[in-house]
Amino acid sequence: MNAIVALCHFCELHGPRTLFCTEVLHSPLPQGASSGDVSGQNEQAEEEEGGIQMSSRIRSHSPAEGASADSSSPGPKKSDMCEASGCRSLAGGHPGYVSHDKETSIKYVSHQHPNHPQLFSIVRQACVRSLSCEVCPGREGPIFFGDEQHGFVFSHTFFIKDSLARGFQRWYSIITIMMDRIYLINSWPFLLGKIRGIIDELQGKALKVFEAEQYGCPQRAQRMNTAFTPFLHQRNGNAARSLTSLTNDENLWACLHTSFAWLLKACGSRLTEKLLEGAPTEDTLVQMEKLADLKEESEGWDGSEEEEKPSAQTDVAEGQELSKCPPETSLMPDCNSWNVAHRRLSVFRSLRHMRQVLGASAFRMLAWHVLMGNQVIWKARDMDLVQSAFDVLRTMLPVGCVRIIPYSDQYEEAYRCNFLGLSPHVQIPSHILSSEFAVLVEVRTATRSSLYPTLFDDEQSLNKYEFVVTSGSPVAADRVGPTILNKIEAALTNQNLSVDVVDQCLVCLKEEWMNKVKVLFKFTKVDSRPKEDTQKLLSILGAAEEDNVKLLKFWMTGLSKTYKSHLMSTVRSPTSSESRN
Repeated sequence: MNAIVALCHFCELHGPRTLFCTEVLHSPLPQGASSGDVSGQNEQAEEEEGGIQMSSRIRSHSPAEGASADSSSPGPKKSDMCEASGCRSLAGGHPGYVSHDKETSIKYVSHQHPNHPQLFSIVRQACVRSLSCEVCPGREGPIFFGDEQHGFVFSHTFFIKDSLARGFQRWYSIITIMMDRIYLINSWPFLLGKIRGIIDELQGKALKVFEAEQYGCPQRAQRMNTAFTPFLHQRNGNAARSLTSLTNDENLWACLHTSFAWLLKACGSRLTEKLLEGAPTEDTLVQMEKLADLKEESEGWDGSEEEEKPSAQTDVAEGQELSKCPPETSLMPDCNSWNVAHRRLSVFRSLRHMRQVLGASAFRMLAWHVLMGNQVIWKARDMDLVQSAFDVLRTMLPVGCVRIIPYSDQYEEAYRCNFLGLSPHVQIPSHILSSEFAVLVEVRTATRSSLYPTLFDDEQSLNKYEFVVTSGSPVAADRVGPTILNKIEAALTNQNLSVDVVDQCLVCLKEEWMNKVKVLFKFTKVDSRPKEDTQKLLSILGAAEEDNVKLLKFWMTGLSKTYKSHLMSTVRSPTSSESRN
């Protein structure tokens, strides 16, 4: 987590002061830092907590670390420091503490002040605000403040017992500073619990020292018998004692470094970013329902298949014997592979490719019938070509509106399929040919095209065919058409959009119109509103035109059963509860 945790103190001589802070370093340590172990007076203190190796490291003395009395240092001058180390955590020349996170190669560095001047200013301002104006009622507890420029702060103020202080207590705060406001707010419960634990431990140690000192030399009675001069008492005789003295813990700063470093790591690990895809689309729900139906059917066939297992095993054994002989196709000449490759090229690859092959007017007529839910019939010898055409055209419809019979030797009624592939010799009823609710695409052999197109020329691969699109509705190609058709054609004619981008446009357009279908379904089927209100709704949805209304009604059949049942139960449950009352 990119944040800084700091311990602050309100000094009666100098005001708010930063005592100790821990920051995260993603880059190498500043110049002069060394990874050698502390020797001599700086004893190594290693601890393992939360996967972080806590160790005190040697760091060379530099003005930027705040331990120097040079005026160029961002820290306070030596003349501003308390004589009894009340405003100082680490002694002059102390190397500070560095923890290495082996998992992420992140370093957690603790010292009295941040090295960077801008960070020092941010921490300094947060320290002043946490111990002056930004306090909660009772002056002890958590509070949140900040802005975009200086960062956002979680501050928890508290008191530490001190037998020599005015009121027998001193004022401290632990602050957490970061620029991400939402992240910090979401981390409030975690930070509150962990920081409260650190504060309780500090207060417990200080209370023991306070009680021992009061037992040996009660300060209250001594102060009552001594003349009190406020100014002299404040400026001369009441310099703040260090926190290590108040808690009688020489390893206090090492322990705080461990706690602060673990706090930064744990708070950063508990919240992770995830891609929220939202509710499943209608196509996904319909596909899930179809898979569930297929699973039920396959389970129903399991019993009958178990009885036929011996014969099946015999067939497999015979197949294994036959597989020892080379197939006849392996003896055919290499020209067959050319035919197979050429056959694979004789398919439609995308809607844009189909529009280029059929022509703009023929494609618009075909697309209009597809979107309206009319039956689309293809007559051709090449089954792969028909299958590729259906695969391309079905992308314009929701999954629940697609019913395909890829190839048949007899005509099938429109209620069974809206995409039908037929062999050339199949006779289509005359009333279907003259119907305005059907469109026929006949694939014939071209008369003036080359019968031997170049193998690698994709645009020439379908030139051997001639596509004739006919319909009993001659005005279908001339009318304005549904809004979604105009948007699809605009995307297909825009050469700046790749095929993948056009596919994503289709997905977005289908979702947009499926949302309108859901609104219309609830409005008409569930709420049973009158026609006048329905017309107003269609105007609001931008679908008041005749073709748009037909499209919405057809697409309504593609809604998933899950959505319909959920909507009906949600709407009817309040009514049933009111009737019971």
